Amino acid sequence: MQTMFDIDEVEALLRAAARRGHGLSYSEALQALGLHFTRPKMRALCKLLDAIDDRAAAAGEPELAVLVVRESDGLPGQGWWVNRPGAAPWTGPAAREHVRAVQQLAFDWWRER
Repeated sequence: MQTMFDIDEVEALLRAAARRGHGLSYSEALQALGLHFTRPKMRALCKLLDAIDDRAAAAGEPELAVLVVRESDGLPGQGWWVNRPGAAPWTGPAAREHVRAVQQLAFDWWRER
């Protein structure tokens, strides 16, 4: 996959966030990578997040893409939900609870490593 990001760098950023027990907004993630927020950069980052989750699944690790969320509501964007059949609705209290539970899996996993 060709991308403007280094997959290992982004994965390390997400693992560090998980160890600290908190997520990042899309803007914060891009800023940590030395970039300003733009929609094209955010879309490219989202595609890479899917690849990072594929790597995590292959290694038996919890997903990390769930740690990158919108500033407005603290939820991942629509693309995160699309590949998760049976997940809670994309917005509202049920979505927030689902995201918190999935994030907690990453927090617990990476805090111990």
